[in-house]
Amino acid sequence: MLDSLITSKMRVQILMRLFLDPSRQAYLRELANDFHASPGHVRSELTQLTAAGLLSSARQGRQVQYRADSTHPLFPELQSMVRKALGMDRILDSIIERLGALQAAYLTGDYAEGRDTGIIDLVLVGDVDRRQLDDLVAKTERYIQRRVRTLVVSVEEFDRLQQGGRLQPRLLLWQSEGGGQ
Repeated sequence: MLDSLITSKMRVQILMRLFLDPSRQAYLRELANDFHASPGHVRSELTQLTAAGLLSSARQGRQVQYRADSTHPLFPELQSMVRKALGMDRILDSIIERLGALQAAYLTGDYAEGRDTGIIDLVLVGDVDRRQLDDLVAKTERYIQRRVRTLVVSVEEFDRLQQGGRLQPRLLLWQSEGGGQ
C-alpha cells in the first residue's frame, strides 16, 4: 500500500521502521545494515525526511539518531498508514471485538523493530477464546497476506515473561481501560 504511494522503497522502509514505534531511534549504519543498503542511499532518504520535518535527529557521540517527529501535523496519519500497511488495524479490531476478556495486545519480534519479514508476532494478554482466535487469524492471514503468530497468556504469565526479559522488543498496540499492563 505505502509503496504504491511512495515510490522510494528505502523511504517506505524507514517510515515503517520509525513510525510504527515513535519512541524508537535508529542511526544511519544500523538502518543500512538492516535494509541491506548503502549508507549513502539511506543518508539521502534520512536527509530528505528530516528536511520535510517527518523525522527529527539528535547527535549522540559520533552518531546521529533519527526518530519519527510525533509533533509533525501528518504524524497521526502516517502512523495510521503504516499500521494499515502492516495489517495491524484489522487484526486488532477483530481481536478486540470477538475474543473475550482481552486486557492488552503487544507486537513482538521483527515487526516491533520495524522490519517487515512477513510474520507478525502478537502477545495477547487475558482470557481469549482460542478457537475463535485461530479462525480469526486464518481469515486475517488471507486478507493481509502475512503470517500471524499469537501467544495468549494470562496477566500473571505476562508478568513472569516480562520480568524474564523474554518479550523484547515489544510494542503496546492496545490496552483495555483497566488493563494496567
